Amino acid sequence: MPPPASGGTSTLPPSVPGDKGDFIVDPKDVPVGMETPERPVLRRRGLIDKQVSCEGDATTTVSGTVYIPSGQLPLYNVMVYVPETELAPLQAGASCNCEISGEPIVSALTDSSGRFVLENVPVGPEIPIVIQVGDWRREINIGTVEPCVETLVPDRMLTLPKNQFEGDLPRIAVATGRLDALECLVRKLGVADSEFTNLRQGGHVNLYEGMDGTRRYDDALNAGEAFPPAQALWDDVEALKSYDIVLLSCEGDAPPAPGEPLSDVPNKSEAAMQAMFDYANLGGRIFASHFHSIWFQRGPAPFPQIATFTAENDSEYQEVTAQVVTGFPKGDAMQQWVQSTGTAPDGQIPILGGAHTILAENTDFAQRWLETSDPPSVQYISANTPLGASDADQCGRVVLSDLHVSPGYPDGDYSDATTEFPEGCITNTLSPQEAVLAFMLFDLSACIVPDNQAPVAPPIIR
Repeated sequence: MPPPASGGTSTLPPSVPGDKGDFIVDPKDVPVGMETPERPVLRRRGLIDKQVSCEGDATTTVSGTVYIPSGQLPLYNVMVYVPETELAPLQAGASCNCEISGEPIVSALTDSSGRFVLENVPVGPEIPIVIQVGDWRREINIGTVEPCVETLVPDRMLTLPKNQFEGDLPRIAVATGRLDALECLVRKLGVADSEFTNLRQGGHVNLYEGMDGTRRYDDALNAGEAFPPAQALWDDVEALKSYDIVLLSCEGDAPPAPGEPLSDVPNKSEAAMQAMFDYANLGGRIFASHFHSIWFQRGPAPFPQIATFTAENDSEYQEVTAQVVTGFPKGDAMQQWVQSTGTAPDGQIPILGGAHTILAENTDFAQRWLETSDPPSVQYISANTPLGASDADQCGRVVLSDLHVSPGYPDGDYSDATTEFPEGCITNTLSPQEAVLAFMLFDLSACIVPDNQAPVAPPIIR
């Protein structure tokens, strides 16, 4: 079986019962007593026997476009495949596995316009397609596929799941903060309100109270329950690693200068710095907005080496125009994507609420994605973790943002201690900077690939 593109190991299940993994069997031949919650029987669908040969250059194809859950934006780098077996449950939390199950018999990736083409697709009624980005996964019955012609999937039929009843979602922790409203962005991506709960209630998006950010639900959602403090999330690596993705909204307080004690920061301890570092290295995914650069500036080595930081006044960056950095595969794709989706037809992305904390990335560790030229700044960088490890040993990922998700009240979504969620979520459409952030968040979710390599489609079983 071919290896995954990079980072971690593929978890395609074996074709026959073995000492480890799930069991793959024919539907008519499920051994009594074999199936357990830890080791489910994954029944074959028989689709591989429905692939047909065509005359001449003809082939049986399926094409379509995959969208974020709301249907607002098409999405790049989504795995699309036809599964031969039932899908295995996904492992929740930080992991070094790139989980692909179902034994794909044909597969593809969406391009920079969100479009894909599957070739040699099985024919007949009720053909399933799986769309997947990391732990966002949904199986959709596209109906009948006719032999030796192209089947077009109706537009916006293929959206990532809004809730756990439509499919699988990653477990996401969001720490609120007074200068950002990342919780509203997740909602605008199309995630249903029913998925926003505290931990014990079973939703996939759990909110934590950061400094001066929103701290409770409104009465119509979870009966107005208060969020746990952010320390309950980041003080303990065990709490962190139960999440696939951690989103950290800017709290508005600059990190202490070098040499100043970390104790001046009221809700971030040395133990928390170590826990966040360990989470990233265990396969966690972190999005850190603006002053959450503290996790890198003051974290364990080599985190402080990820970039050169500054504490200069950044008022001139509040309203700027940014450009996508190209010259690496996913940067080239983002540039094409912002233009093809209408996010920035001329490639110029207006930014409200920009900042200037990052002077330059360390190119040994990090990749620049978004920058401005007048005045010059770095707005997004990413890095795979552990920093400096070989590609094969990197399975976590971090994104540092020097721009806020929106300009805040009154023109954008906002978060503060007197506002209940989702009261501060006052907009419904994604601004250009929010659309670019959506691209970054789904890239953060995806199977790890070095930034100098293009993603590849899932391996097929033959």
